[in-house]
Amino acid sequence: MPRPITILVGALGGDGGGVLCDWIVAAAHGQGLGVQATQIPGVAQRTGATTYYLEIMPTPGPTQAALALNPAMGEVDVALATELLEAGRMIFNGLVTPDRTTLIASTHRVLAIGERSAMGDGSFDVGRLLRAVKERSKTRILFDMDQAAEEAGGLLNAVLLGALAGSGRLPIPEHAFEAAIREGAKAVDANLAGFAFGRGHARGELAQVVREHRKRQAAARGIEDLVERARRTYAPASLDIVEEGVRRLTAYQDRHYAALYLDRLDAINGLGSAELLRDTARHLAVRMSFEDVIRVAQAKTAPERLARVRAEVRAMADEPVRLTEHFKPGIEEICAILPPGLATRLLAWAERTGRLGKVYFSMHVRTTTIWGFARLRLLASLRWWRPRSYRYVEEQAEIERWLAAIRGAAPLSIELAREVAELARLVKGYGGTLKRGLGNYRRIAAEVIEPALAGRMSPRAAADAVANARVAALADPEGESLSRALTSIAASGAMLRPAAE
Repeated sequence: MPRPITILVGALGGDGGGVLCDWIVAAAHGQGLGVQATQIPGVAQRTGATTYYLEIMPTPGPTQAALALNPAMGEVDVALATELLEAGRMIFNGLVTPDRTTLIASTHRVLAIGERSAMGDGSFDVGRLLRAVKERSKTRILFDMDQAAEEAGGLLNAVLLGALAGSGRLPIPEHAFEAAIREGAKAVDANLAGFAFGRGHARGELAQVVREHRKRQAAARGIEDLVERARRTYAPASLDIVEEGVRRLTAYQDRHYAALYLDRLDAINGLGSAELLRDTARHLAVRMSFEDVIRVAQAKTAPERLARVRAEVRAMADEPVRLTEHFKPGIEEICAILPPGLATRLLAWAERTGRLGKVYFSMHVRTTTIWGFARLRLLASLRWWRPRSYRYVEEQAEIERWLAAIRGAAPLSIELAREVAELARLVKGYGGTLKRGLGNYRRIAAEVIEPALAGRMSPRAAADAVANARVAALADPEGESLSRALTSIAASGAMLRPAAE
């Protein structure tokens, strides 16, 4: 009895996993191959993917075969994942093995619920994921299929199908997959383009295309000169982070703000550590693109967001979609976009009267109506005002103090400087989240970093102390773990007497 070819597909909601499965089944049937497919529903969005399991007979014609309904550990020939962490889930569950499995996965990330809810940067270590992929699969085809779909004008599932066809693992010719797409009669031209893109990438033919795409993106945004400046100045190991930071900050504010980002990095680059530059570049880009109501309005009204929502709910072109945004700004969020003088007085009044952190204004804005969309677009258009706002002035001052601490720590120890750079993970969000995170950062700065820079701690002890304090601050939102950690550091004898220096 011939052994069937086993295929496992892991797809997030909106990635078109069901359609992908239908295409594979239709292509197999078109070649006279026996096939069976099973859908295994996941749970909530990004706490588990919906998986599809298929078994395909390798030769056409009637055969007596018992096809399984579920995948078995060590028995999967081809695994497809629409997002990198889903590939990691398959590996963790023993469904991808180095003696058998071809893994085809997109390298882009969609954060899971646990990653989003973490106090600090809760995102999974992509480096660990990629190492696991390399060690636990026999062969692999990895690239950013989300970007490829955007370039092709199609959807991710078509790109994934093209990569599967290009892998050569199935006894199905490419024209059979294309016929299945045409028979599906859903966005045929776009899906065929995505299929061709994925097939070419699987064969290693698209590296130059991707480079040209990024070059066109930079030129369209008017930042090609900034990207070239970064390439001339910084080590290659940090360029991916720096270039993404330039693109991010240009979209967030403008090219002048992105140039300020490079100006700040020049001083860090002069310290002579490529690792420190990379760490600082990553955190600086995030800190400079801080969340305010202008940023939220930009994200909520972005055309690609509405397109993504429509794709996620699988709305047809002629079907209306109603989208209601829920906002609950407090006095602090409102003050964030006011002039500094006015905001300072209003915050002082709110604190005196006990309203700070207690008074909020609940709003429901339907962005699929003209009036609702116009309200948010008006807020988003205030990007020009941001440099004159209270939050901007406060953020830039905090950023400069953080960078000064990194520069001060570097001559003592690069490891200490890197730990100071990592403290930026504490400062994020807005409202209460920002207040707690910034308060924890200031406590660590006052009780650990300042004594270290003053010579009252050895560099090694200071680096360990900063790392321990950061972990403690991220452990709970109320700061109790941080208080215990700082007390322990003070009592451990890490502090040196001034006379000893």
